[in-house]
Amino acid sequence: MDVNLDTGKLIVFLGGLFFMLLIETFAPARSWQTGRLKRLLFHGSIAVVNTVLIRLLVYVPLLLWIVQVEQEGWGLSRWLGLTGYTELLVSVVVLDLFDYFWHRANHRVPLLWRFHKTHHTDPGMDVTTALRFHPGELVISALVKALWIVVWGPTVIAWFVFECLVSLSAQFHHANIDFSDGIETDLSKFIVTPRYHASHHAVDRSYGDANFSTILSCWDRLFGSYNSPASTAATAWTEGSLGLPEPPLKPFSFQTWLFDPFNKSNLSLSRTGSHSGAEKIKY
Repeated sequence: MDVNLDTGKLIVFLGGLFFMLLIETFAPARSWQTGRLKRLLFHGSIAVVNTVLIRLLVYVPLLLWIVQVEQEGWGLSRWLGLTGYTELLVSVVVLDLFDYFWHRANHRVPLLWRFHKTHHTDPGMDVTTALRFHPGELVISALVKALWIVVWGPTVIAWFVFECLVSLSAQFHHANIDFSDGIETDLSKFIVTPRYHASHHAVDRSYGDANFSTILSCWDRLFGSYNSPASTAATAWTEGSLGLPEPPLKPFSFQTWLFDPFNKSNLSLSRTGSHSGAEKIKY
């Protein structure tokens, strides 16, 4: 079963990636400020490095931990007596809630922001941005997820479904696509859309410091972090509107990607809506 789930997750990941790449090709919402091939090669290389490191360092221990927790009957879901499809559905919702708070913490805790900032230094945004993460963030995230697992106690199947949905959601809401205002309004009431998440990557921090949800969009509204993206897309569709207020240092440099988290200068983030005169605050 472990091999089948592992293979299934890879198929879901590659299928979602290729599908979004195809849609971006025929219906892009924004023009690419950097060549698509350069973006794909750089972010694809990052994904390969991260996949190798994660499989070597945390994949097997985390899988064994999930199995152990399920066999021992640990976690709130077991205490509540959840089983079958009910457990599957509730587990996905609860884990998505955990993920919301984790994402928000990555923007608040200086140590976490050091690593998560790598994701936001992309001066553009398309489906390949969903691959742009520092291995340090992924390792720390795996340790935190081990805590989620023992606290909630999802089954192996529920965890697999959640991880696949996170992967597909990230690919979808990072994709360089958009919907009409009517469809966007209806869809974003339930799930995170590309326009919804593009505003989270906006240089304008009144938008960028909001919309932390991953799968379900309800968490931002419930916990006061929702900011409705402008339909005119001025916050995310014009040149220079995506990324961070400070100019990125070689955003497509492997050296910068790997070592920037250890640079003291990456601790600050502007909350103002302008590029100049921005007041820096510590996260």
